[in-house]
Amino acid sequence: MFRPRIIPVLLLRNEALVKTRSFGKHRYIGDPINAVRIFNDLKADELVFLDILATREGRLISLDFVRKVGEEANMPFAVGGGIRTIRDIRSILSAGAEKVVINSYAAENPDFVSEAADSFGSSTITVCIDIKKRWLGAPQTWTVSGTRPTGYRPEEFARLVEEKGAGEIIVQSIPRDGTMEGYDLDLVRRVSEAVTIPVVALGGAGTVEHLRQAYLEAHTSGLAAGSMFVFHGPKHGVLINYPDRSEIQF
Repeated sequence: MFRPRIIPVLLLRNEALVKTRSFGKHRYIGDPINAVRIFNDLKADELVFLDILATREGRLISLDFVRKVGEEANMPFAVGGGIRTIRDIRSILSAGAEKVVINSYAAENPDFVSEAADSFGSSTITVCIDIKKRWLGAPQTWTVSGTRPTGYRPEEFARLVEEKGAGEIIVQSIPRDGTMEGYDLDLVRRVSEAVTIPVVALGGAGTVEHLRQAYLEAHTSGLAAGSMFVFHGPKHGVLINYPDRSEIQF
């Protein structure tokens, strides 16, 4: 039976591991490199690291940090945060990452996605689309940690970045972030049906059943989460975890 990729998404704030709720309320989780070692033992499929301050602060995610992850990780990993140039991508890949995640600059300059895909191949370029509604409005994509609306509808922007050469899209629901109440299945389904490249769901997963629903009902090729893999139990104690392979044969 086919098993989709299960991907922990780990957020960095000043190189510490944190978790957010609806892109706010940062909670300290611990040392990210220690988390990598635990995910090695748990045999995670992939990891994604996102520096949530890099774009706001006008800098790139720490290359020293990327090198440290590359020295420890037994699985492929992707990195995002402040990417704006081909040199940025080359430096991140040289430091050990397999893929880069572009968010804000993909909306600011969609042609950069084409330039990046032409330089490194589409399989190296992931675009993360953060989505929420304006008051009484339709869902649209946002950048800079959910603070700037782009005017793009989710399906419209997904088709655009696919046309520009992105190899994968992460669809993240900002309101669902950190809730552990389940993905926005309708949102993920609409984006998945709008494009032909792989789509990864993110935002809201709290149980294996949520993962299963997204795969079977929203047609995703990857299932990503943050809180689900760093919290445990009804009081959300910090505990790095990952489902056993027997639990995720969908």
